[in-house]
Amino acid sequence: MAVYVDCARAPYRGMFMSHMVADTSEELLAMADRIGVARKWIQKAGTSHEHFDICQSKRRLALDAGAVDVTRYQLAQFLRERREKVNVCKA
Repeated sequence: MAVYVDCARAPYRGMFMSHMVADTSEELLAMADRIGVARKWIQKAGTSHEHFDICQSKRRLALDAGAVDVTRYQLAQFLRERREKVNVCKA
């Protein structure tokens, strides 16, 4: 099980944001707590696209805490596979 952060640098209010996802919601929330990201900022909670947008300083904290650095392509692939797994379980 792991937490992943991509190398995106999407501009937002004078910052550059990346995405943080995890294999489970519990891992994602634990990492958010560990690096000081408020749980209320979770996006698409409970879906296969559940994630946090995090600024570069929080990205560095996540990496220092053991998150895996991934490309945007790798993150997209991870989300696609997770969505497909959920859809197979519903069938």
